[in-house]
Amino acid sequence: MAAVSKDPGAPREQLARATDALFTAEEIGETRALIVMYRGEIVAERYADGFDAKTRFLGWSLSKSVTAVAIGILVAEGKLRLDESPPVRHWQRPGDARGEITLRQLLQMRSGLRHTESAEPAYDATTVQLLFLAGRDDMAAEAEAQPLEAEPGRQFKYSTASSIILSDVMARVLSPRKDAASRQAEVSHFMHDRLFGPVGLSSMTAEYDAAGTMIGGAMIHATARDWARFGEFLRHGGAVKGAQVVPRGWVAFMRRPSPRAPDYGAGLWLNRNSGGDRRVLFPGQAPGSLFAMAGHMGQYVLVSPEQKLTVVRLGKTPEADTRKLVDTLAKIVALYPAVN
Repeated sequence: MAAVSKDPGAPREQLARATDALFTAEEIGETRALIVMYRGEIVAERYADGFDAKTRFLGWSLSKSVTAVAIGILVAEGKLRLDESPPVRHWQRPGDARGEITLRQLLQMRSGLRHTESAEPAYDATTVQLLFLAGRDDMAAEAEAQPLEAEPGRQFKYSTASSIILSDVMARVLSPRKDAASRQAEVSHFMHDRLFGPVGLSSMTAEYDAAGTMIGGAMIHATARDWARFGEFLRHGGAVKGAQVVPRGWVAFMRRPSPRAPDYGAGLWLNRNSGGDRRVLFPGQAPGSLFAMAGHMGQYVLVSPEQKLTVVRLGKTPEADTRKLVDTLAKIVALYPAVN
């Protein structure tokens, strides 16, 4: 009960029990942090032993949503265009079909580039090769060198590599110099000056590879409160206290279903059926307008505009137990009615 405020906007004891279940239930892994924000205020907050409000948590694929917003700022400034090929020089060679890939397709995970997000054994996955093995020193070069396995735009394939390419595109636009130190400095300055600072994300920080490319698909860290602030920022359409950091239309685009995946937008998962057997959220158990950032090992930022609700769960859950974790999170969301 101590983790829940006196007036949380939902039945207090039920919310306390649902919160406790995240930390005590079997077969959902280890919950390390939980925050529930209702109408912009924290109404529940709890940490596992060894973690607290100052701990910076690795977001894994929560990072993809941050990268998508940063790209939106550059699009709004006219430095990039959604339906044009991004400035990846070797894609522009005559006869290279990768020159048909657009920025929109990279954001919506339908570039057509060869990629394996996860595999067994793990080191066979493209993602693991990029982050930790052959591609780790220049992740974008490895990602951009992949051949097409499908026509650009035709097939949805969730891809950490796509977000790393987007991070490289940011560096190419922001830094006229090609050396790693300049690339990293320019992107870091941009992220803090144009996004982290205005949104109030004082703890948020990104990792960079040896080529100076932000690892925007997986390696952004922040406290649980700052992950919640970022969720609230998206709930408010890219605004903070009425000031637009990224155009409202960009967040609407991020929340619009991809033509090839009803449950994915552009850097965000949507509370819709996939049209197949994929089930990342919980359609039918919460408003269809609910959207989420979702990351490896059970990182979640759930945002429900109709309920004025943001829920953050950070921890370590094996992939086999993710469904039970999501069902447990759904019980927290279900406690809140839609708000006029």
